[in-house]
Amino acid sequence: MKNYGTKELRQDFGELTFGLALESHRLSEEMTLREFSQILGISVPSLSDLEKGRRIPSPSRALEIAQKIGEPEAYWIQLALQDKFREEEIDLIVTVA
Repeated sequence: MKNYGTKELRQDFGELTFGLALESHRLSEEMTLREFSQILGISVPSLSDLEKGRRIPSPSRALEIAQKIGEPEAYWIQLALQDKFREEEIDLIVTVA
């Protein structure tokens, strides 16, 4: 059996982004955009923009989202910061201890 970790995942599907993680969470909870946007307290277009990577949340917004969905705050902030670095072509990797 082949080991399949984050390196292989990245090779097969590309970088994990805040938007992809958010969409994956919503779909795993079997929620529509409208249902999930209500939980997050944002509009459907805003949620769609986040999921599609057209908008990257600030660290404080990522924190709010993590709290509303009951997920680890540091993870979601890490994803948002990494997306921002990628957008600005800053070649650094964000890690959370």
